[in-house]
Amino acid sequence: MNFLSIFDVIGPNMIGPSSSHTAGAVSIALMARKMFPEAISKVTFTLYGSFAKTYRGHGTDRALLGGILGFATDDERIRDAFDYAKEMNVEYEYIIDEQTQTNHPNTADIDIVGVNGHKLSIRGESIGGGKMKIVRIDNIDVEFTGEYSTLIVHQQDKPGVVAHITQALSEQEVNIAFMRLFREDKGANAYTVVESDEPIPEDVLDKIRTNPNVDNLMLIQM
Repeated sequence: MNFLSIFDVIGPNMIGPSSSHTAGAVSIALMARKMFPEAISKVTFTLYGSFAKTYRGHGTDRALLGGILGFATDDERIRDAFDYAKEMNVEYEYIIDEQTQTNHPNTADIDIVGVNGHKLSIRGESIGGGKMKIVRIDNIDVEFTGEYSTLIVHQQDKPGVVAHITQALSEQEVNIAFMRLFREDKGANAYTVVESDEPIPEDVLDKIRTNPNVDNLMLIQM
């Protein structure tokens, strides 16, 4: 039996006319911002499906930009996101792609460039009721919702890496809700995504980094 919460029915607190096209878009971009390690210099949004068709009318353009600037779904500054981006020296661009078929109609790619040259590419889907999921990081298919504290480990798919991550989490008594490995191919670039229903101690990051096949870590606390 599936259960619905009252928030699934009435939607989130939000700025804008549509939970899917505004609140969901904010949530995708806000998660991308939390994953990025430095101040943002430029961001490019590529919109697909219904996002591409109605992005101005439903405020998806402002919603995505507001999220990248760090605004939550109910932040009134979203209405003036273009002005705030200028104040914060964040360049932005929208690319409309009505030809490419994606798995979900409310899909956006977010390509970020930082002030120190760091780059990150994220694909997110707005799945209704203001909720979203991240489905791609730098061309590797992943899946997580951001509803839990989330640790993302970028690694090489080598024997022992996942065991090392699990041991580090166990030593810190982290209660794992979900843990999944996503990879380009056997032995290639991969991401381990760990979701916990409690904060993940930052001390665990130092332990995980000791493995030579770990390239990068991202921690998003909820």
